[in-house]
Amino acid sequence: MPMDNTLFSSNVKRPLADRLRPTKLEEVVGQNHLVADDAPLGRMIKSGKMTSFILWGPPGCGKTTIARLIAEYTNLYFEQISAVFSGVADLKRVFQFAQERRATQGKGTLLFVDEIHRFNKSQQDGFLPYVEDGTVILVGATTENPSFELNSALLSRCQVFVLNRLTADDFEILLQRAEKEEGEKLPIDDEARDFIKEIADGDGRYMLNIAENIWSYAQEGEIFNKDQIIHIIQSRAPIYDKGRDGHYNLISAVHKSLRGSDVDAALYWAARMLVAGEDPRYLLRRLLRFSIEDVSLADPNAVVQATACIETFERLGSPEGELAVMQLVAYLATAPKSAGVYKAMHKAIDAAKKTGSLMPPKHILNAPTKLMKNLGYSDGYVYDQDLEDGFSGQNYFPESMARQKFYQPVERGFEREIKKRIEYFENLRKEKQAKMKKEKNADK
Repeated sequence: MPMDNTLFSSNVKRPLADRLRPTKLEEVVGQNHLVADDAPLGRMIKSGKMTSFILWGPPGCGKTTIARLIAEYTNLYFEQISAVFSGVADLKRVFQFAQERRATQGKGTLLFVDEIHRFNKSQQDGFLPYVEDGTVILVGATTENPSFELNSALLSRCQVFVLNRLTADDFEILLQRAEKEEGEKLPIDDEARDFIKEIADGDGRYMLNIAENIWSYAQEGEIFNKDQIIHIIQSRAPIYDKGRDGHYNLISAVHKSLRGSDVDAALYWAARMLVAGEDPRYLLRRLLRFSIEDVSLADPNAVVQATACIETFERLGSPEGELAVMQLVAYLATAPKSAGVYKAMHKAIDAAKKTGSLMPPKHILNAPTKLMKNLGYSDGYVYDQDLEDGFSGQNYFPESMARQKFYQPVERGFEREIKKRIEYFENLRKEKQAKMKKEKNADK
């Protein structure tokens, strides 16, 4: 027997997030830095001189809404496509209609492209002539960094506006609007109210969907607490794209926190990455690099700890092995830091590039043949360990190159001891060289 759809037709409503979509720019929440009268987009609308631009921001912050409203304010025809579902044929159709509309009606077209970063570079090139000649005002929306995802030719023709993720205060405004729309308070206590703002993670659309689910789930007179809300909506994975900004922003936060010796912040950012599903091996590789780049000889044991934690993780696997990751984070954050070797490496590389193919001094070259001996190879070389103090003080730089100082240890951790050793050898070298010079002059 067929189902009678009339039983449900009277209850069908547009989704709450769609019903609450702002109808004017003043109603847009959390983006006053762009849409206020004296803000960039506000000024652009007032002037009536629209140019193409890119809206870059997290999900649910109002990118589509802003594009729609701008089209209405400027009396442009609004055309919307999504790069997820559209191809070259769709773009050609849009551009053709935009040209016809301008020719026959004298009306411009605002082309809103959602997820514009999904178009490949050659598809993005297809926009250029139509943006250039004003056939369309392009408004692209993206959650990804335009610097990486859009080609330079398209970016040079567009401004980039950065939208904010919504805050708890912004969410409260949205909840109050939702309650006014529904005609009743959201049936949750204060802790649960704060919790849904937190779990929405800056996404206004997601939070309104949560609220709508709660209203549909609630029975007459019920008030839900946080634990009940968790049961209703489960949990949401943090917004984190392992191939894009989320990945690089968070590993940068880990690295900077370690360098700043803030163990708690470093643990937090590392935990954020693990919770979001990052491969612990990636974190361990970066921590190994940190142990030799930023800790280095200030604590030579750091690299030993790093390799031990990597081996521990491989033996234990996940999730037990994550403890090794966090132990290494704590160790490196609290270790003394030095970039002495890192800086010395770059200075030495620069010097090597500048000096080209200078030969080592002859006295430190081996002389396995008679010809080489006749040329002075190995002549005058002193085996340091034959000397009482184990140090000859001979020159090991090319003969035509002045002595260089690349490595400058810091007064922290074990490098304090290394610095003493270097200073000891420098003083001893000066004494030896002065003695050799004196003996050489005496022979003359």
